[in-house]
Amino acid sequence: MTIRTFNALRPEPSHAQAVAALPYDVMNTEEARVEAAGNPYSFLHVDKAQIDLPVGTDQYSPAVYAKAAENLKSLTDKGILIQDAAPQLYIYQLKAYGRTQTGLAACVSVDEYEKDIIKRHEFTRPDKEKDRIDHIIACSAHTGPIFMAYRDPNSNTAPKALMADWMQAHTPTYNFTAEDGVQHILWVIDDILTQDRLVQAFAQISYIYIADGHHRNEAARKASKVVSAEESKFYLAVIFPHDELAIMDYNRVVVDLNGLDSASFISAIKGVCTLEESTAPVKPSRKNEVGMYMAGKWYRLTFENSAGKENIIDQLDVSVLQNNILAPVLGITDPKTDKRIDFVGGIRGMAELERRVDSGEMAVAFSMYPTSMDELMAVADANQIMPPKSTWFEPKLRSGLLVHVF
Repeated sequence: MTIRTFNALRPEPSHAQAVAALPYDVMNTEEARVEAAGNPYSFLHVDKAQIDLPVGTDQYSPAVYAKAAENLKSLTDKGILIQDAAPQLYIYQLKAYGRTQTGLAACVSVDEYEKDIIKRHEFTRPDKEKDRIDHIIACSAHTGPIFMAYRDPNSNTAPKALMADWMQAHTPTYNFTAEDGVQHILWVIDDILTQDRLVQAFAQISYIYIADGHHRNEAARKASKVVSAEESKFYLAVIFPHDELAIMDYNRVVVDLNGLDSASFISAIKGVCTLEESTAPVKPSRKNEVGMYMAGKWYRLTFENSAGKENIIDQLDVSVLQNNILAPVLGITDPKTDKRIDFVGGIRGMAELERRVDSGEMAVAFSMYPTSMDELMAVADANQIMPPKSTWFEPKLRSGLLVHVF
């Protein structure tokens, strides 16, 4: 596959922590307004520019995208963001939860995405695509990196080894710990020989996989069709070895029991799984196990082993729950559009599931065993699409540390 160096627009080092912001799509407008309060350098002023417009402004209005471009220019004019004079590659390392993951930031090709060398595993929504298309065009930039993964050959000339050599011999340009405890470290690879070695190392990689950021990826593709700049045909990614990544659980909460009372619901699901009460919250420890919280009680649900199912999609735990309980018992046939179901990222913990049910907002919650990276790549390799909300990646890349302008 092809990677390219690029002239990143990035923070002057003393401002890196102030600029760096969580991705635009992990918070709503009001949360972003609170997050950026008192920090004029937060990249949320670019990625969610409606926070600088009157409350109630439509987040998809032209004024929002114009404000995003204005704010990006302001950060540049003030010297908060500075563009590298020469094209570089960048190493982006994150440390959190006792793990370290180290990726290469580079530009990847729209053409190779269209040829399925860059593989996806999710569908995208047109309204969310259009939001980022309008943002890309207004800013003339890809402001948020797309989180990707690859299988590293684990040789002395493979990307992981080459990055390790560079990190050992050089001091990072940025090194800070964000308020959520995640450490962000970035090295600039400004040596042409090392850049060429990494380009050649990735040329030996057959495929890369979108882990997180499908809407940004599709928006980059579609924006490139209406932008004349040749540089828009390449877009920003941070590419990690797949075995350094961990997917967290993505849990489900449902508004009602589809007309059943608790006893009838439990009776119905006993026909498809083994059910036992638990005195403690159930965070599944293996495949085919699901936790359930309802009416102040936790239950452990154990399903028949799905490993033998012919379709890789049907082997996923989210599919096991969907096919055995959500659709046939609770009547949720399309979790992508049904308003009776919501999804809770595993980073929020079991307490959030309890809170949603105990408040009366939801009738039942299900805690899931996480999808694995091997499952994700198997689905993508089979050119299939995962069920909605199958993966939750942590830690998140911060926006604003690297911007690709064109």
